[in-house]
Amino acid sequence: MYFWKRSYLILLVLLTVVPVAGCTGSLPRGTSVYPSATPPATTAPKDSVGGTTAIPTLSATPGQEEQPEVHSTPLPSPVPKPSYGVQIHVPPGWDADQTLERARGLGVGWVKEQVQWHTVEHGPGDFDWKTLDQVVAGADRFGFKLLLGVTHAPDWTRTVEAESGPPADYGEFQRFMEQMARRYQGRVEAYELWNEPNLAREWRGDTLDASRFVRLLAEGAAGVRIGDPEALVISGAPAVTGINDEEVAVGDRQFVRGMVEGGVFDYVDALGAHPYGYGNPPEESVEDGDHVASSHNNHPTFFFRDTLEDYHQIMMEYGFDDREIWVTEFGWPTPEGIGEMDLTGWEYGREVTEAQQAEYTVRAFHMGDERPWVGPMFLWNLNLAVIWGPENAFSAYSLLRPDGSFRPSYIALRLTQPLGP
Repeated sequence: MYFWKRSYLILLVLLTVVPVAGCTGSLPRGTSVYPSATPPATTAPKDSVGGTTAIPTLSATPGQEEQPEVHSTPLPSPVPKPSYGVQIHVPPGWDADQTLERARGLGVGWVKEQVQWHTVEHGPGDFDWKTLDQVVAGADRFGFKLLLGVTHAPDWTRTVEAESGPPADYGEFQRFMEQMARRYQGRVEAYELWNEPNLAREWRGDTLDASRFVRLLAEGAAGVRIGDPEALVISGAPAVTGINDEEVAVGDRQFVRGMVEGGVFDYVDALGAHPYGYGNPPEESVEDGDHVASSHNNHPTFFFRDTLEDYHQIMMEYGFDDREIWVTEFGWPTPEGIGEMDLTGWEYGREVTEAQQAEYTVRAFHMGDERPWVGPMFLWNLNLAVIWGPENAFSAYSLLRPDGSFRPSYIALRLTQPLGP
């Protein structure tokens, strides 16, 4: 039966190459401003949940090159997955509904958008909510639950202007989160406060320290509670790197333990996690005798399963086994089908095929289903390949190819049946 399902998915993918509206471009890693090009505007199809999906023919807007004619290819209806999610990316000037339509085609109940604070507040009280307003309004229309991850303080609040980092005065984070939560009261289900704070490049201008991160969380959470008491607060997830030199990074297990000891659960409803599997299948553990991948297989931080179970073990040690872990990012990269890519430092991605990416993704979601202490899971990412193309390694994780066609992982996730109720 498993072989038949896999063969069916491969055949379906070979028959289904359906571009979506958008434009390709490149953006250097670490740059936080999206390309400003505007994609062709189309009307999102309305039958993608109740029946087969017909992707409309695309047309160019004035001043853009004509898009090739695209003929619709019907697909089986997506299987509803209320607790599954995907991270989307909506650059300024893009039609949020087109991206959300592709997310709806997966059958997921949640979407996540990362908000870079510095792109919203350009000076004290100088807000530009336009793009985020469109995302929130679109999530309303499409019936998604929405998680907003908030990171990267504006330079005018910081002591340095290098990369990303928190404000010098943590109280600024409370002020901003209150503004955001009040604006979207009742429309955003959850906020993830910060991103990978155990990495120096996400914490420039401050000391890498779990207790300091908890202090920032306390301020951000207070802002959310004032602005929207019903919204959930999720702690920003540490990065899994295998590095613990306290200069480039603090080890994620050590950092999680420091967060728990620092009182993180006094402020948040759930712990965020980014259990990336590198090139390792989701069920594998560092303790296994043999490994599929030839590298990044000698430390538990490189294994999806080990990261989840280690975090849960730490929480149980401190009596917080009643709290959930939200998997706010995870995924497996592969350059197959994307184009020629520079994967320096990410060579393990070349050991993952598109078919394996699809299989690992589905199996990881099912592992979450089997663990009652795992909350919503968000696959990273839906559409960065459409935005950045093969010039950026992040595109290797995407569910869509640079031309917008569906990868096997998109089709597999669309047809996945969750385990349990």
